[in-house]
Amino acid sequence: MRVFVTGGAGYVGSHCVKRLLAAGHEVAVFDDLSTGHRQAVPPSAEFIPGDLADGARLTALLQAGGFDAVMHFAARVDVGESVRDPLRYYRSNAVHSLNLLEAMRTAGIRRLVFSSSCAVYGVPPALPISEQMPRQPINPYGATKVVVEWMLEHSASAWGLGAVALRYFNAAGAAADGSLGEDHQPELHLIPLVLQVALGRSEAVSVYGADYPTRDGTCVRDFVHVDDLSEAHLLALEKLEAGRFDAYNVGTGRGTTVLEVIDAARVVTGHSIPAQLVGRRPGDPPELYASSDKIRRELGWQPQYVDIREIVATAWAWHRAHPDGYGKW
Repeated sequence: MRVFVTGGAGYVGSHCVKRLLAAGHEVAVFDDLSTGHRQAVPPSAEFIPGDLADGARLTALLQAGGFDAVMHFAARVDVGESVRDPLRYYRSNAVHSLNLLEAMRTAGIRRLVFSSSCAVYGVPPALPISEQMPRQPINPYGATKVVVEWMLEHSASAWGLGAVALRYFNAAGAAADGSLGEDHQPELHLIPLVLQVALGRSEAVSVYGADYPTRDGTCVRDFVHVDDLSEAHLLALEKLEAGRFDAYNVGTGRGTTVLEVIDAARVVTGHSIPAQLVGRRPGDPPELYASSDKIRRELGWQPQYVDIREIVATAWAWHRAHPDGYGKW
């Protein structure tokens, strides 16, 4: 297939582009580089600079490009920022996705894999979280993902779109071959923040809240390796059916606390990694981990990384080799 990948210069998007190319697909990456990195786009992928806000250009590109499918990663992802500036998130994540769907419909493209999130569930009624649980987001970021899922469901019924929403849990790690890693400015995610301390780039890692109803008082999350996420996208692409929308959780089914991640990083790096307890962040559920039974059963997905220390080790290898991230490539 020839695949159009929005946000393909970002963290998860670039790893998925790499996996698509390895599987023999042709890939065009569409990215405004506001948070992604040109260096993260493999040389064999076409790169098209652009913004999803420009619906007319997007339509022209899809009509002329001979694309068979779209993978949609482009989005803003900071939960705290979404609470402070919700309209920015509705514009970037929902309105821009609407532009993409309208362009796809005009161009006659009927296959889409969407980067959704476990944030659609909010605080779940039980654990592990299954796809049958209600979507009740507690922050604007999660709400924007629900809005896009609604658009996909209705488009499947109305004009034959075949779409899959992959509800990620916490993407983590780096490419096993060391070619790609995680580099956000500013950094938002726990594992690279912890590793920055090990690299001497900061003095301590902040732990947001130690009074949650969990085994050590810190938030529990399900960390899924980015290469395993990439495999899930490839499997979803192969299973798309016209006129059908479906959603799958992508997680290991294991919950790890913030303090357990820090302890794993101490073992992997050999550094003490001081931690500083600070107040809770708004919009953070106490505990999230997946039931991945559905994607294992229906798509045959099996995560290769289930031990948090193995996930941290891949990230550490990349960050140690690239202490400035993509900045000085």
